[in-house]
Amino acid sequence: MLEETHDNELIIERVAALDIGKAEVVCCVRVPGEGRSGRRRQEVATYSTMTRSLTLLAERLLELGVTRVVMEATSDYWKPPFYLLEAHGLDPWLVNAKDVKHLPGRPKTDKLDAVWLCKVAERQMIRPSFVPPPPIRRLRDLTRYRIDLVGTCTAEKNRVEKLLEDAQIKLSVVASDIFGVSGRDMMGALVAGQRDPKVLAALARRRLKAKIPQLEEAFTGHFTDHHAFLLAKMLARVDAITADIADIDARIEELIAPFAPAVARLDQIPGIGSTAAAVIIAEVGLDMTRFPTPGHLTSWARFAPGVKESAGKKKGAGATGHGNPYLARALGEAALGASRTNTFLGERYRRLARRRGKKKAMVAVGRSILTIVWHLLANPTAEFTDLGADFYDNRVGTERRKRDHIRQLEALGYRVTLEPAA
Repeated sequence: MLEETHDNELIIERVAALDIGKAEVVCCVRVPGEGRSGRRRQEVATYSTMTRSLTLLAERLLELGVTRVVMEATSDYWKPPFYLLEAHGLDPWLVNAKDVKHLPGRPKTDKLDAVWLCKVAERQMIRPSFVPPPPIRRLRDLTRYRIDLVGTCTAEKNRVEKLLEDAQIKLSVVASDIFGVSGRDMMGALVAGQRDPKVLAALARRRLKAKIPQLEEAFTGHFTDHHAFLLAKMLARVDAITADIADIDARIEELIAPFAPAVARLDQIPGIGSTAAAVIIAEVGLDMTRFPTPGHLTSWARFAPGVKESAGKKKGAGATGHGNPYLARALGEAALGASRTNTFLGERYRRLARRRGKKKAMVAVGRSILTIVWHLLANPTAEFTDLGADFYDNRVGTERRKRDHIRQLEALGYRVTLEPAA
């Protein structure tokens, strides 16, 4: 039986496509031809990626009345043309290169790539990638740089621990955090030339004072001037990065201030604090009309199993694929934090971890968190309400007991009819 479809075959009349490189941009413009023949006119030109040349490109597109400009996400080279065209009032689209594959068996040049991309775009066979507005982009730059600095600082701290191990200094065996107040004083004394284990152990503070005998054993090693030189450089680098992180935190607080209500709503979710809320807002934005449903958001973030079917059989292991690494990291940390709470999300993690493993449980809870985020951002008046850690016991347990009782009655020959709840 033939069914009616609703395909949209409208052709965009005035469209442009850019093939972007580091030094040059090849632009293809397609506009309607003269008369009613249905033919198209085409212009292919090469521009430099310098600002003045890109300005000329924008003016030319405005002169031709172009309504949409499409470009591939090529490294970071797409950003200058995208931002400049956006500032001139054009409608730039950033598309995934995987969605615009060049046909095999044909020559491949920058000019042909631009023409092919323009033809695909005018028939609306591609969809744009998510590019947030300028305020969110500035916030994203800061949150991503902060994450990178935290990773660099962690790597430097690991180098310090390896250096102490090389000198047979076992401070990390006794102290849980060698970069605490006591640990920094002890390492500072080592750099200053102090080698006496008793003097070094006497620098312990608070709870670490109860481990002075163990500390004396830990500082009995072979710490030389060579180790002191390297340790001084590493500690200075850790201090510098820590100071930079503090400055970035202050700047993030300034930029996140206009979005304070959204941060407060996200902060109610178990596992999410102000830092994680800022990362989530920076990565997904505040306008949820870009994602019509929570499923669209979780699919875009790659927190939903991929669908691959052939010959009536599902292929693959249902992996989610690789999405936004910064968002995935924030959601993973939030899921891990929620797993330690006596909440619905915590109980969901524990139930799934027992049956499917910790990694899949973390992805599932991350998806639940992202679904909650969508509802809180889509509806500014929405408030988060925890379902409670006993949600599964109250709902699933009751339904299971009901089904078991019905099966027992039917086995005895009774016919059971359930009435809908009032």
